[in-house]
Amino acid sequence: MNWWQRLKKNPLARFGAILLLFFYLSVITADFIAPYNPYNSQPNGSLLPPTRIYWVSQSGKFIGPHIYPTTQGDTNLETGERKLIVDFKKPSPLSLFVAGSEYRLFQMSLPLPPKWDEVTIIPGIRLNLHLFGSTGEAKWNILGTDEQGRDQFSRLLYGGRISLFIGIFGIIITYPLGLLIGGISGYFGGVIDSVIMRLAEVLMTFPSIYLLVALSGVLSPQLTSTQRFLLIVVITSVISWAGLARVIRGQVLSIKEREFVQAAQAMGGKPIYIILRHVLPQTASYVVISATLSIPSFIGAEAVLSLIGLGIQQPDPSWGNMLSLASNASILVLQPWLILPPAILIILTVLAFNLLGDGLRDALDPRSLQR
Repeated sequence: MNWWQRLKKNPLARFGAILLLFFYLSVITADFIAPYNPYNSQPNGSLLPPTRIYWVSQSGKFIGPHIYPTTQGDTNLETGERKLIVDFKKPSPLSLFVAGSEYRLFQMSLPLPPKWDEVTIIPGIRLNLHLFGSTGEAKWNILGTDEQGRDQFSRLLYGGRISLFIGIFGIIITYPLGLLIGGISGYFGGVIDSVIMRLAEVLMTFPSIYLLVALSGVLSPQLTSTQRFLLIVVITSVISWAGLARVIRGQVLSIKEREFVQAAQAMGGKPIYIILRHVLPQTASYVVISATLSIPSFIGAEAVLSLIGLGIQQPDPSWGNMLSLASNASILVLQPWLILPPAILIILTVLAFNLLGDGLRDALDPRSLQR
C-alpha cells in the first residue's frame, strides 16, 4: 500500500484536506460568493445582527424565504442594547444567482519587479452575478454588519484571502531558504557549518512575536495592505528558516555518507549540483510534513499582528483585524457575531492543517510504507 492510499484511508486527514479545499475555494471565488462589496457601508446599518429570514408574510400568507429592510434604532443607555427598525411593508425575496455589484473574478493586485513599490493589476473576468442575495431593497447580512455598516460575511470571505495565503507565501520563502542553507551547512561542514549554525542559533533565540512587533512597528503607515502583507511574509520567513535549516543539516550529515552521494562525488559532480539533485530530495518527506504543520504559525502571526494593529490595517479585511474588536467588552457581549466567525475560522484552519500534517506524517513513515 503506497502513501497516497494510506493518506486517503485516514479519516481525520481526509477531513482536514476537504475543509482546507473548501476554505481556499471559497476565498478564491469570494467576489462571486460574497453578496456585497466588503468596503461598502449600509445607510443606518451599523452593528446589525444576522438578518432574520421570514417564510410567512405579516398577513399570514406563505410567500417563501424573504427578509425586510432593517436599520439601527435607538440605543438603551442602561443596557447598551440597540433597537431595530424593521420595515414590514417591503418584503425582499431571497434567491440564488442574484445580479449585484460588478466585480472582476480572479483579479489580483501584486507588486511585481522591477517596480516593487507600485502595484500591478492583473485583470480578471468581468461579472455582476453573486451566489445569493435579495431581490429587493433589504440587505441579507448572514453574519450581521460591523461598526461601519459593512457586511460581515463578505469581509470574512475577502479577509480569508490574506489569512489563508500568508502561510502559503511564507513557506515558499522559508523552505527553499532553510533547505539550501541547511544543505550547504551539512554537506560542507567545518567552518561553514559552524558559522551558519551559530547564526541560526542566534535567530532562534529571538522571541518571534516580539521581533515581529518591533519590525512591524517601524513600517511606514503609508504602505498599502498588499505591500504590508508582503513585508509581514518576508519578516516571518526570515526568522523562521533557522529551525528548518538545523533539522535539514542533521539529515544531510547522514545522507552525504551514502553510496549514491559518494558515487556522484567520484564522477566529478559539483557540490551545489549534488546537494540540489541528490541530497535534498532525500529530505522530501520531512519537508512536506513540516511545511504543512508550519502554515498555521504564519496564520497565527498575521492574526496576532493584525489584532494589535500592526498587521493588515482597516478598511482592508483580514481575520486578524476583524478579531481586534474583541478588545471591546461591550461588543464582545452584545455583538458576538463580530468575534465568533473569524475566531472559529482561524481555529478550524489551524486544526485542518494539523490533521492533514499528522496524516502525511503517518502516510510517509517509511515503516508504514513497508507494511
